[in-house]
Amino acid sequence: MDWASLIGLILVVGGIVFGQAIEGGSISSLLQPAAFVIVVIGTIGAVLLQSRMPTFIRGVRMLKWIASMPLDTSKKNVQDAMIWSVVARREGFLSLEKYMESSKDPFIGKGLRLVIDGIDPARLKEILDIDISFYEMEQRQAIKVWDAAGGYSPTIGILGAVLGLIHVMENLTDPSKLGSGIAVAFVATIYGVGLANLFFLPVANKLKEILGREVVRREMLADIFYSIAQGDSPRIVEERLLNHKQ
Repeated sequence: MDWASLIGLILVVGGIVFGQAIEGGSISSLLQPAAFVIVVIGTIGAVLLQSRMPTFIRGVRMLKWIASMPLDTSKKNVQDAMIWSVVARREGFLSLEKYMESSKDPFIGKGLRLVIDGIDPARLKEILDIDISFYEMEQRQAIKVWDAAGGYSPTIGILGAVLGLIHVMENLTDPSKLGSGIAVAFVATIYGVGLANLFFLPVANKLKEILGREVVRREMLADIFYSIAQGDSPRIVEERLLNHKQ
């Protein structure tokens, strides 16, 4: 569980509700279904218009990383790397098959398979670098779903405000309908700006941080596999790992 995300979400909601209460306003005045539909559905539609469906779905699925961040296996990978280098040095590359078969990480499995197959070290590094670049590009495209939502929702909130004001102008002769129209106008703006700056953009930035950490981990692994494929001693592999820790 990522407690920072949970605490942040509680503070966001709590701050708005508590602030509204201090001002003497009613919490129910912030609950406007019409404004919610305009902003949320409109934002989703705009994001879908600019994104491919698989990219959109991938971006939505990445939201679970906010509540439960992917396990950071860097330390375990470092320990495993030292074992791989010692075993490969003493028993040969084929002895790494048992580690490849037991690994649940596709990237580690691919790297070990390339080493076992005796791929030229330079070629191996090139293949893994391409794999990392494609992975990063694919994930960044998915994260752009949240960046896009953060860009569109304030504008759509303004559209909701204009629609609310149009409703007010249409009912100037009926005072009983003026209140609801004005409420939709202002609350739509709050929804648009609030969702963008208090949810969509923070989510995008946190996902970028998580992705950056994963890319660094994969780059470290690619460097390790390159070193093992070259037949470097465990000491040299350790030195490469130390460089990544700096």
